[in-house]
Amino acid sequence: MFQPKRVLKADEIWLSDREFWLRPIEEREGAWATLREEKPISFHEELDLGFLPKGPGYWSVVKHADVLEVSRTPEVFCSGRGSNIGDMPPPFLEAFGSMINMDDPRHGRLRRIVSRGFTPRSLAHWEEDVQRIAKEIVDSLLERGSCDFVTDVAAALPLRIICDMMGIPESQHQFVFDRTNTILGAGDPEYSPDLDPAKIIPALLTAGAELTALVQDLGRHRRGKPTDDLTSELVNAEIEGERLTDAELGSFFVLLVVAGNETTRNAISHGMKALCDYPEQRAIWAKDFEGTAETAVEEIVRWATPVIHFRRTALRDTELRGQKIKAGEKVVMWYAAANRDEEAFDQPYRFDVRRMPNEHVGFGGPGPHFCLGAHLARREITVIFRELFERAPKLEITGPPDRLQSFFIHGIKHMTCEVRG
Repeated sequence: MFQPKRVLKADEIWLSDREFWLRPIEEREGAWATLREEKPISFHEELDLGFLPKGPGYWSVVKHADVLEVSRTPEVFCSGRGSNIGDMPPPFLEAFGSMINMDDPRHGRLRRIVSRGFTPRSLAHWEEDVQRIAKEIVDSLLERGSCDFVTDVAAALPLRIICDMMGIPESQHQFVFDRTNTILGAGDPEYSPDLDPAKIIPALLTAGAELTALVQDLGRHRRGKPTDDLTSELVNAEIEGERLTDAELGSFFVLLVVAGNETTRNAISHGMKALCDYPEQRAIWAKDFEGTAETAVEEIVRWATPVIHFRRTALRDTELRGQKIKAGEKVVMWYAAANRDEEAFDQPYRFDVRRMPNEHVGFGGPGPHFCLGAHLARREITVIFRELFERAPKLEITGPPDRLQSFFIHGIKHMTCEVRG
């Protein structure tokens, strides 16, 4: 069983430090455990990025119960001032965050419009496509015998599904994939060879603008001439006399392809690695795939916790676990820490495909910002693993995961695999 390594004292843990995020995962998990026990609400200085005024610092929330409390009280802890730790200009927030950087009533209005395409009933329309794409991906894997599991399997599935849902032609899929890597890989040398912050921000803005232009052009063609894709439904939807603006369509698409692609691909990647690391759990699922799938998928999302944190801002003076928090102060919910909380999960470092209960926060906490695409993500994870269990039961990971250097996304960039015997 995985074991955290406690090498840092509570006062030595600085969550803004780039060096902290380069430590082995065992040491980071040890730091979370120390904070949960000794400083469940701790204050951290922000990093001086140079291209923006240095922020005032933030309160870190690492206990599961406290993350739930912050999530479900938007009247106290708002999202409209930014969901990332740094204070970005308002145009940047809306271009890259869409609904996650909004509060009601704007958040509720936008979510009501776009959620129509993500109900279980609406997503049933795409079920055959999900099955077909998963089959084609495994067909390709079996033909080659080995591949990069992340780029060829885990990333390929949600990318193709979301692009197909939106009506993005196949010729543009790689274009979309590359821009999402630029946005969420900022700070990783593979995706940002020049780590000068003054150059990273223009690269992010360019990638976002290119994705926005792509879907806005498609949206203009779909207005009045709809097809059966999600873009047509979104641009022609009207709720209480309101429709999506071009800007809202663009920012929602950026959120969809970035969050939908990256989080699902990382859940699948971490899930496959865990199944190879814990063969007894793999055998349990293989023996009764359908009967175990629901709990196994939830455990994969908890284990992976693809999004490491989100931020809120206190709207008024308040108190959390005895710590006074002033109006205007930032509060960061560390999902990665909450999903290993010993008070919320029995043996949290054990990967258990039959874990129940499992009230993880891998899709965010309860409240208005719970992940809109959670149902789709669960279907994608279920379908790809069904294909792999049935047709590639002896797939093994053959190399160490090449992890994304990020304090926002718990990502794997590359991971070699082989179908044996």
